[in-house]
Amino acid sequence: MNRPSKYIYPAIFTREEDGFSVRFPQLDGCYTQGDSFEEAQRMAMEAMSLHLYGMEQDGEDIPEPNMAVSAAANEMVVPITAWMTPFRDEMENRAVKKTLTIPAWLNDAAEKKHVNYSQILQSALKDYLGVYHP
Repeated sequence: MNRPSKYIYPAIFTREEDGFSVRFPQLDGCYTQGDSFEEAQRMAMEAMSLHLYGMEQDGEDIPEPNMAVSAAANEMVVPITAWMTPFRDEMENRAVKKTLTIPAWLNDAAEKKHVNYSQILQSALKDYLGVYHP
């Protein structure tokens, strides 16, 4: 699957009493906010990246960006760029917490040897599944 390395969509920034709200007219359900314009921009990039990543993961059609968006008098249109390659890498390599159960005698033996459970489990899972992703 050939996925774009970046997306650029228009966001509508609305000045509020306590900062800025942000919405993406072409990305249903993608909203965020920030206390300052700069924070709202950062939050918009993060929200859009996460929204598009979710759409990719779900196999949804991603709409073609259209910068021809109108805004009300108290709003401004701001193009937001999502750099997806590093975002995908971050999402796919993030740590996920798992709870496991082992017999007490095995736990005791492992603790005596100062075993790193996460490292051992990752190694064993890679071997078992035949996957060797860095």
